[in-house]
Amino acid sequence: MILLLVAGSVGLASAQGPGSTYSHSLAPYVPSPEPIVDRMLEIANLKPGEVLYDLGCGDGRVLIAAVQKYHAKAVGVELNPKIYKRAQDRINLLGLQNHIQLIHGDLLDVDLSDADVVTLYLMRSSNEGLRPRLEKFLRPGARVVAHDYPVPGWKPNRVEEAETDSHVHTVYLYVMPPVKMQAR
Repeated sequence: MILLLVAGSVGLASAQGPGSTYSHSLAPYVPSPEPIVDRMLEIANLKPGEVLYDLGCGDGRVLIAAVQKYHAKAVGVELNPKIYKRAQDRINLLGLQNHIQLIHGDLLDVDLSDADVVTLYLMRSSNEGLRPRLEKFLRPGARVVAHDYPVPGWKPNRVEEAETDSHVHTVYLYVMPPVKMQAR
């Protein structure tokens, strides 16, 4: 099972400002660089036919790479209507609409039970709020890959750093059920 992080609403402060339509956004839109997307999917050990969920999928780059390079099935969740449309247009232009399901909505409303891999690029507090949902829905062996922000309370199975344009990115891999960290 692959788990991708998708931005959605967990009742956190808005990344777009007070009174915004997206007051429940879990993270601002910041696309993952392509080399980091590739690294995330490699670390996830994504296999052909597996189902990948990208929560807060943005422009769909993780979904597209999962389908084109790994022959996986992909589901993306995006809350922002403009970004959702941009991703849908890109998927259609590439002729991948039969391989990628794009959901315009809140990641907290999505059933993740068929996910093999979930990818996340959310804030640390968002990952913490999402953690109970991941624990509830993901099967043993499913993988969660988080970009830059760990899932608080879980011990990663693997951590890697990669540099792009003089910025160091951290990729965390968790295999379900996650190892719980001891309270300090």
